[in-house]
Amino acid sequence: MARPTMAQDIERRIRELILDRALGPGDPLPTEPELMELFAAGRVSVREALKALQAMNVVEIRRGFGTFVGSLSLTPFAEGLAFRAVVRHGRGEPGLLELMRVREALETGLVGAVSAGIPAEDLAVLRSLVATMEAEAARDGRVARATDRAFHLALYASLDNHLLSEVLDAFWAAMDGVRASTDDGHQDPGVTCAQHAAIVAAVAAGDGARAASAMRGHFDGIRSRLERHPAGGGYGVTVTDRVPDACLPSAL
Repeated sequence: MARPTMAQDIERRIRELILDRALGPGDPLPTEPELMELFAAGRVSVREALKALQAMNVVEIRRGFGTFVGSLSLTPFAEGLAFRAVVRHGRGEPGLLELMRVREALETGLVGAVSAGIPAEDLAVLRSLVATMEAEAARDGRVARATDRAFHLALYASLDNHLLSEVLDAFWAAMDGVRASTDDGHQDPGVTCAQHAAIVAAVAAGDGARAASAMRGHFDGIRSRLERHPAGGGYGVTVTDRVPDACLPSAL
């Protein structure tokens, strides 16, 4: 096993410094000269370590102001998921199907906990989003990705788990980073609306098993299409640098 480079060792020590000092996003870090002295390291190694950590949102370098703890967001994680899916798809492997199955398992496993006691205000938000979906379906013939995404994020708000929200949003961002182009790739918007309404009804009734079943049904269409075409079978894929209008069928 290769020994870590000086820069990699400094990366590790900066992470430890953040933990030891209980720093959070936006908190200032020692200056570059201070880090050099603290770690008995050269400028090149310290800069290399900081750049690597900046790419992972662990640190933020503000020119003329200094170095701070970064946002610690999962954006690099989402980008990595999307890139991995595209690479595997291009090699004839089921990268998209794998990504979908992980997200399905996560959401199906969580919706029961939501059903145990969702606040009335959260239910009102979910019902409002279903109404928006129905209006979009009638007006545009499709459900907007942004509305679908907002529904899934709002669904788990009552769990009050910041990390969970970030992980779920990272999966959405990853799927949105993968564009699939098919002639008939979009599920009937009426079906999409009905599936979301069924999830809300089950959650409102406090029926966790029914909610999990409704969530599995929500994923059935896209999962079955990906199982039929696990790689290359009509799904042209590109990575985009923005949230595209249509990435995967709207049942996502």
